[in-house]
Amino acid sequence: MRSPSPPRPADEYGTGSLPWPAVRWLQGPAGRIPWPSTLLLAVITAVGTWGASANQHGIREPAGWLTYVLALGAVALLLLRYRRPRLVVAGTSAAMLLYLALGYAYGPVFASVAVAAFAAVSVGERRVVWWTLGVLMGGHLLMGHWLYRWLPPAGDGPANWGQALFAAAWITAVVAGGELARTRREQWARAAAELRETRRRRADEERLRIARELHDVLAHSISVINVQAGVGLALLDQHPDKAREALTTIKDASKEALGEVRQVLDALRASGGTAPRAPAPGLDRLGELTEHFAGAGLTVAVRAEGDVRPLPPATDLAAFRIVQEALTNVVRHSASRSARVVVGREPGELRLQIDDDGPAAPGGTSGGGNGLVGMRERAAGLGGRVEAGPREDGGFRVRAVIPLGRAATVAPGTAEEEAP
Repeated sequence: MRSPSPPRPADEYGTGSLPWPAVRWLQGPAGRIPWPSTLLLAVITAVGTWGASANQHGIREPAGWLTYVLALGAVALLLLRYRRPRLVVAGTSAAMLLYLALGYAYGPVFASVAVAAFAAVSVGERRVVWWTLGVLMGGHLLMGHWLYRWLPPAGDGPANWGQALFAAAWITAVVAGGELARTRREQWARAAAELRETRRRRADEERLRIARELHDVLAHSISVINVQAGVGLALLDQHPDKAREALTTIKDASKEALGEVRQVLDALRASGGTAPRAPAPGLDRLGELTEHFAGAGLTVAVRAEGDVRPLPPATDLAAFRIVQEALTNVVRHSASRSARVVVGREPGELRLQIDDDGPAAPGGTSGGGNGLVGMRERAAGLGGRVEAGPREDGGFRVRAVIPLGRAATVAPGTAEEEAP
């Protein structure tokens, strides 16, 4: 199931990026100019200023062309509020102070300052906002309680202290709203980053799982084919019947390898995991596995200890692949023609042990390749471990311990998904 995407803030920007360099610097972080909301606020400001001036006729100065220049100029600055938040806060506050100093009617001119402060705080410019609004508040108090004697309108008295309290509450509410918006934006950003990281990690785990599957399938089959090809070449002239048996084994091994590779590729092409899949191999197929290795000249004795009843799919697949890879390494790197596999189930864990009597084949290696790495990764994915190394008598041993308690909670994208 796909994880739900985190909520995204509303996109108010409207049109896409503009191509003209002279206008591009106006664009916000999303690459767009917030003109729809700015246009709406401009209409409200123009109508509201006209209405406020009519209602306060005789109390405040009548509206003139400068009234609308200041009010709408402050609104126009809001186009820059995401690109130049400091400039916009300072500019709208200065326009408002001049508007009040000229004695014009109280109206929606305050809204432009609120929007500018809100946007600046939401993008982290809280210090500039506090300083600017502090200056604005100080200027308002200065004009309302001292400079009113020399400022229009004529005969105006000192301001009511209730207005100052209202302005302080208004400023606090604006800043608090901006802080809330900033916090939510950061939460959305963290959630989006975590979602991207989770998807990247799952994709990496899936690639690693597929790489392990392909390695195990191909390494086993190609090792059998390589041995049988050598046998067939050696017996082709003197014992053609034996050479025919080797070629038959090559055909069967290559057919099985193609089938398993096709199964892995079908899993890649599947949409939502709904494509049919063949059953994943498990320890119940150890008999088939030993027959394949017998065709390669390796005799394998299998012994079960304890109650080896059906295992969780992830554990069953991992155990089969570990045994398969260990026996493949015997064929490739050991001169021994016999191996022993012990499968034991104890309370809470599955134990595997694969031994050969050695010695190492000429030109071979005793470990350290991708096979051992893959075995350790499979076991570690289920909370287990793999130990591999030479024995004192000259042979080689692989031991694996896989706890059974974690098999039901294996993370998505691991071997558990191979189960039908």
